[in-house]
Amino acid sequence: MQEQAFVATMAKSPTSLLKHFTLSLLFLCFSSMHASPNPDFDALMEFKSASDTANKLTNWNSSTGLCNWTGVSCINNRISRLVLEDLQLSGSFQPLTSLTQLRVLSLKRNNLSGPLPNLSNLTAVKLLFLSHNKFSGALPVSVQALSRLYRLDLSFNNFSGSIPIGVINRLNHLLTLRLEGNRFAGSVSGLNIPRLEDFNVSNNHLSGEIPKSLSGFPESAFGQNSGLCGSPVQACKSIVSDPTEPGSDGALASPLMPGNSPTIVSSPSSIPARTTPNKPTANTKHKKASKTNPLALIAIILGDMLVLAMVSLLLYCYFWRNYAAKMRGGKGSKLLETEKIVYSSSPYPNQPGYERGRMVFFEGVKRFELEDLLRASAEMLGKGGFGTAYKAVLEDGNVVAVKRLKDASVGGKRDFEQHMEVLGRMRHPNLVSLKAYYFAREEKLLVYDYMPNGSLFWLLHGNRGPGRTPLDWTTRLKIAAGAARGLNFVHTSCKALKLAHGNVKSTNILLDKIGDARVSDFGITLLTSPSTTSRTSGYNAPEVSSDGRKQTQRSDVYSFGVLLLELLTGKCPSAMECGGVVDLPRWVQSVVREEWTAEVFDLELMRYKDIEEEMVGLLQIAMACTATAAEQRPRMSHVVKMIEEIRGVEVSPCHETFDSVSDSPCLSEDTCGASQ
Repeated sequence: MQEQAFVATMAKSPTSLLKHFTLSLLFLCFSSMHASPNPDFDALMEFKSASDTANKLTNWNSSTGLCNWTGVSCINNRISRLVLEDLQLSGSFQPLTSLTQLRVLSLKRNNLSGPLPNLSNLTAVKLLFLSHNKFSGALPVSVQALSRLYRLDLSFNNFSGSIPIGVINRLNHLLTLRLEGNRFAGSVSGLNIPRLEDFNVSNNHLSGEIPKSLSGFPESAFGQNSGLCGSPVQACKSIVSDPTEPGSDGALASPLMPGNSPTIVSSPSSIPARTTPNKPTANTKHKKASKTNPLALIAIILGDMLVLAMVSLLLYCYFWRNYAAKMRGGKGSKLLETEKIVYSSSPYPNQPGYERGRMVFFEGVKRFELEDLLRASAEMLGKGGFGTAYKAVLEDGNVVAVKRLKDASVGGKRDFEQHMEVLGRMRHPNLVSLKAYYFAREEKLLVYDYMPNGSLFWLLHGNRGPGRTPLDWTTRLKIAAGAARGLNFVHTSCKALKLAHGNVKSTNILLDKIGDARVSDFGITLLTSPSTTSRTSGYNAPEVSSDGRKQTQRSDVYSFGVLLLELLTGKCPSAMECGGVVDLPRWVQSVVREEWTAEVFDLELMRYKDIEEEMVGLLQIAMACTATAAEQRPRMSHVVKMIEEIRGVEVSPCHETFDSVSDSPCLSEDTCGASQ
């Protein structure tokens, strides 16, 4: 009866039924929200109760939203970043290992102790900073589960045992490995991480030979390990025992045992000469007879003379052919003349009033003398608006790129050095690292890592004839994403300075040995005259071209948009580089306006299937970047996200949001401070 009455009432009042349904739905939603709290809440509260004995995390409570707690950052209501430094935390961080969406974990400068917990659940972690604590024991095998790890800093703890070489080698994305200030023992000979940029194992108990894969790091990276040898520390010495000493290893297999012929020991002048017994053996009689045979002596002499004559003839032909080719060229090669000026003879003579500078290196760089650079064999890579670039092969086999600045206009030595300190500390997988610089009044040199796979310009425009290997779409999209990340890092690395690249173009996008894009020549515009930028007018933003205003981050975005159009169309926007004049943004806009969008794309891309949507997506990004009004252009951080969304490109370890410079995985802690 009650049910019938309820139905009759609701039938008479449908509005009441709607209100009743809405209230029920809201109640269910509210109940589900309280029944399903943030899955990371319990882990954080357990960690706080066990480790925060000093009660530093005062706002970690249920009255405030978890994502607003001290040191906590979230993505999609899950903790993605946890930075708890200098908070006197103690005990273990085992509760935090259940934060499965964590990307950044920094617990530096606390009192955490004990062995590392099982890290198998932290598969999303890219940056792990645990330095300056009291952790002990061996590195757990579970470290190998951190397959996306880029930065690992375990320095200044009490870790012991051997470094698990096999485990570390599986972290093939690793850029930083800091293990100094521990009690590790054993060898590092098998350590081989191709992309490693920042490495230090000093102040441990390591021994054995340093592998070639690590020999490029400075001596300070291996210091206070008395058992280590090999480049860059002292050379390894082969110890040869004296076979005459009783009980020595050499006596067990002495070449002078009865019945054995005397042999020559390669090393040691310390081993006394031994005489053979007076009774000659058959072998010695045969040798004596052969020495006295005049026919054998004559044959040996004639053979030596014939070999010497052949070698001399080959050398003569080789050098004569090169000399004749140079003479036929008439006035000779400007390339060779330029190289001779820079490298074959010192450009810094000892003359009155001639200032001699010095090479200044940055941390983590293998050092060499200025004279080593001057003696290096050189090959000119190209001439640009800011100077001439060379490939230099040092005597030890290391290869660097040297840029000789032209018309550098700086306020003085101190201003130049401050600017170099900022640029030199910028480290990112998509930047060409500045290794060193030289400053004198008459000469300024910048030394960079050498990129063996050339520039984007040559990949796009070089050898467009038959037999050319075209640049496929996947590679173009990968280069666009990498270049965007590098440029975004330049813009965001030091917010106080608001750094701009100032010369974004395809010749300044280089490819490293594994094919990743690296942005070069960043920050050099501040050292040159404003007229230099006009030489790359095809990439310049309207506000820069029209009234000569200096380059800004917004004008960088415009230049990058032109670069994207260059990737999409295969056309060159720079009259200086290609000889033609193409206003690429205006041409693309006119074609798109006529609804012939397909006509925009490079014919070399037409052979690939199912990429039209991706190409149109990148075209839209490029057109947004090349908006005429600067304020309408997106920021580079937004450009990076849009490009990565086209095909789910792997996010860079440095494409996180950092509140301070010290949190950045790609930047030294005092980068901005060097310039202030």
